[in-house]
Amino acid sequence: MERKDGIYAKYIKRFLDILCSGLVMILFCWLFGIIAVVIRIKLGSPVIYKAKRPGKIDPKTGQEKIFELYKFRSMTNATDENGNLLPDTQRLTKFGRKLRSTSLDELPEVFNIFKGDMSVVGPRPLAISYLNYYTEEERHRHDVRPGLTGLAQVSGRNGLSWEEKFQYDLEYIRDLSFSEDVRILFDTVWKVLKQDGIGQGEEAPVSLSVQRRGKVTKGDTTPY
Repeated sequence: MERKDGIYAKYIKRFLDILCSGLVMILFCWLFGIIAVVIRIKLGSPVIYKAKRPGKIDPKTGQEKIFELYKFRSMTNATDENGNLLPDTQRLTKFGRKLRSTSLDELPEVFNIFKGDMSVVGPRPLAISYLNYYTEEERHRHDVRPGLTGLAQVSGRNGLSWEEKFQYDLEYIRDLSFSEDVRILFDTVWKVLKQDGIGQGEEAPVSLSVQRRGKVTKGDTTPY
């Protein structure tokens, strides 16, 4: 995929990521503390949910950097009689749904942004297990750092097929600019305030290999 990084993509975007994430950590440290205490009381520990995700491709190795994504926990550890975790839908509590609907479960990702694992805006990071199912073109979504929000998230999200979502990711990368990032951020805030799907918890495909055999219909997903 042809793309030429400008000054914004090379230098300014990362500076703004550090500035914005740092300010959020400082200004909202009280909110982090309150949410953590409530989660500990209602759901137990750990308070933070960690999941390995692929990040930006390292130009030296040609491979995605694997990092731990942080989110506030939104599900219990309830198990069946055999000790196996119950389905996600049964472990997601009313409180957990509220966290997701307000996007507050995503707050710890600002630490990922500050560390350099992620950016404020970029393609959402999906499970490592799906790396083998990307086409060569789709893998270019990892040419930039994954984001807290992205073009696909404000362009239809779960109403889109995975091919459409990936095309939005690639479109974002090709047209990466300050003005586009600002527009996506404003659209994200608006959709969160409307609770218009953004905060329902990021979704991952059931299996890209299955979907591409035509066995998963448009919009079918399974939660993290």
